[in-house]
Amino acid sequence: MRLLALATALWLFALPVVAQQLATDLATLVADRVSIAADTTLVAEGHVEVLWRGTRLRASAIRYDRATGRLQIDGPITITDGDNLILLADSADLSADLQQGILRSARMVLNQQLQLAATEINRVGGRYTRLSRVVASSCQVCAANPVPLWEIRAARVVHDQSAHQLYFDQAQFRVAGVPVFYIPRLRMPDPSLKRATGFLMPQFRSTSTLGPGLKLPYFIAIGDSRDLTLTPYVATNGTRTLDLRYRQALHSGSLQFDGAITRDGLIPGVMRGYLFGTLTAALQGGYQLRFDLQAVSDSAYLLDYGKGQVDRLHSGLSVTRTSHTSYFSAGLNQFTSIRQGEDNATLPGQVGELTLHRRFRPAILGGEGGFWFQTYALNRRSAADQVGRDTARASARLDWRRNWTLPGGINLSALGALTTDFYAIGQDSSFPATIVRATPIAAVELRWPWSRTGANGASQVIEPVAQLVYSPADGPLVPNEDSVLVEFDEGNLFALNRFPGSDVTERGLRANLGVGWTRFDPAGWSASATLGRVYRLIDPGQFSAGSGLAGAQSDWLAAVELQTDGGISLTNRAIFDSDLNFSRDELRLGVTTDRLALSTSYLWLVADAAENRPTATSEWAMAAGYDLGNQWSGRFNWRYDDQAQRATSAGLGLAYRTECVTVDLSLSRRFTASTSVAPTTDFGLSVTLVGFGGSGEAGAVRKSCRR
Repeated sequence: MRLLALATALWLFALPVVAQQLATDLATLVADRVSIAADTTLVAEGHVEVLWRGTRLRASAIRYDRATGRLQIDGPITITDGDNLILLADSADLSADLQQGILRSARMVLNQQLQLAATEINRVGGRYTRLSRVVASSCQVCAANPVPLWEIRAARVVHDQSAHQLYFDQAQFRVAGVPVFYIPRLRMPDPSLKRATGFLMPQFRSTSTLGPGLKLPYFIAIGDSRDLTLTPYVATNGTRTLDLRYRQALHSGSLQFDGAITRDGLIPGVMRGYLFGTLTAALQGGYQLRFDLQAVSDSAYLLDYGKGQVDRLHSGLSVTRTSHTSYFSAGLNQFTSIRQGEDNATLPGQVGELTLHRRFRPAILGGEGGFWFQTYALNRRSAADQVGRDTARASARLDWRRNWTLPGGINLSALGALTTDFYAIGQDSSFPATIVRATPIAAVELRWPWSRTGANGASQVIEPVAQLVYSPADGPLVPNEDSVLVEFDEGNLFALNRFPGSDVTERGLRANLGVGWTRFDPAGWSASATLGRVYRLIDPGQFSAGSGLAGAQSDWLAAVELQTDGGISLTNRAIFDSDLNFSRDELRLGVTTDRLALSTSYLWLVADAAENRPTATSEWAMAAGYDLGNQWSGRFNWRYDDQAQRATSAGLGLAYRTECVTVDLSLSRRFTASTSVAPTTDFGLSVTLVGFGGSGEAGAVRKSCRR
């Protein structure tokens, strides 16, 4: 029968040293048998367990000699403390507080990841653990897998539990039991340390333009809230690059800068590089501050060095505030294009804007009202007439909406808005210097939702919608700076103005007609569909042919969506005329299972010179990831230009992940070319060892050990 000797027995006899140090400490001893030998030795045998100061000791037998203050422990021994440290041993000779002593034929497990097996472990002062003749690995080792995928053998290892550091003497790194390299001295963070100054795992990258190269990141922890990562990159074509990343956590925000400086053989004798930065901060009163910086030395740098496909750079400062009834934003922005064929002198490079939007409930009219005010100014560097046009605008709008429910469940809505704009225009002789414009809009809307629930619990809703909108058919011509591209979709089918900005307002008498259908099935799937069209009394000629909105009758808009609990999602949006000639079609398909993640999309756009699209666009894109089993996974992406009859980009990836290592190989190809960028093939290899410095999650992928 097991015996529980609580604080008193252990207090009076087993742990007098601890009692003298801290009179409030309590210890618990659990064992099958407890006896006292020769009046000086406490003996506990059979399923022994000691709990003290957050440390748990399990053993088959413990002998405590009061005269020497030592514990003789017979294994198997397990010591666990509150710092994710586990010690396993066959036998031990320890002090009464378990902070000093020797463990023989022992293992130390850190954060349930890194295992260090040693012939002997010495505990020193409760802070240092010294191991002799050590094998360290986070790979699972058992009879079925006797040789770990990787291991570090060392003559001695010292673990500084306070600094969370591991110090290796005469270290030898092995892969599958084969020695790879030797390091006389090695310092590495233990798994419990998330941030520590030191080298990170190197990365191999090879491209057709730069040749093979190696990256060796060095991480610098600058206090608890800041860090800096420096990454030298050397390639065989003469590339010498230093990447940097600076991060800082602020009291109410964050700051990050990413950049690089480069000397290479692609543009000899020229210093190349880039700098991207972001600052976010929460201000008093609910305001949010954001600062963005994007700068690059030349248009090809980002693609040459795999820094993304940004082709229009944005730098700016903005302040925003959003509440239940209001929205405020103000900002100053700088735009720079690195697209081929675009001239920054004639693009609106500097833009300043301020927007205020408030919602309220008018007491006399009822319903909901809104006030919107916006002012912006944009500047072009060019001083040439028309192409160097500078514009400033101030706009104010009042809008109102009220809903009624009629007999039969019909919803009636009345809508109205009045917008006043003031323009100041410079460097464009085709417009007067100032323009004042007022645009009223009135509308009435009818919705008649029909709902039904079937015998199997499936619910369906069909909702026909008719909206009649009026605004003046003509008005003063103003510069169009913010409403060049128009999207016709189910989101603006019943909008009073389908132009995305404020410079152009949809005009004339028009009827927006459509019907929507949704179904929710208890079997776990749902579907929806929308069909609609716009009819005009007179075509004002505001829309281009490619928008689908041109003419007295717009093209048909059809949109469908399907979602299943089996991981399938399908959406399709099409715009076509009565003869089924498509001006736009977007198809997206996603499939997610336990082993497969697949997404594919197809886009068709008719040629439209007004939208800077001289030829039709037909593009197919696909991305997929698949679990191949046995810790292997693959991924694939592809983008194909059907009009040009060629792929624009493609990529393959293969990853091997176990509980102790992740190996990632990638191969990508960009087929497009321009005057500054050549087609490029990119190969990458990265290896991550789990168990050092928070490099992975314990037990992410475990091999099974079977006899």
